Amino acid sequence: MRLLLRTTDPTLIAFAQALLSGEGIAAFEMDVHMSILGGSSFLLPRRLMVADRDHFIARAVLVDNDFPPDCLPQ
Repeated sequence: MRLLLRTTDPTLIAFAQALLSGEGIAAFEMDVHMSILGGSSFLLPRRLMVADRDHFIARAVLVDNDFPPDCLPQ
C-alpha cells in the first residue's frame, strides 16, 4: 500500500474515494478513528492508501481533478 492523499478535509477524502471507485481502484482510508479520538475530525490528518500497482493511475486521476498539490505526497 502507498500513500496517495493526506488531508484534514473529509470532503476531499470522500471525493477522492468516489473518483477512484469510478475508475475501479480500491482505496483504504486510514486514521479515521484517531481523528475522532482527538476530539475533532479536523485536527489530525487522514490518509488514503492505494495498492502499489494503482498508485500512478490514482494520482493521475486526482491531479486531473485539481486536488491541492500539498495533499498529494510524492
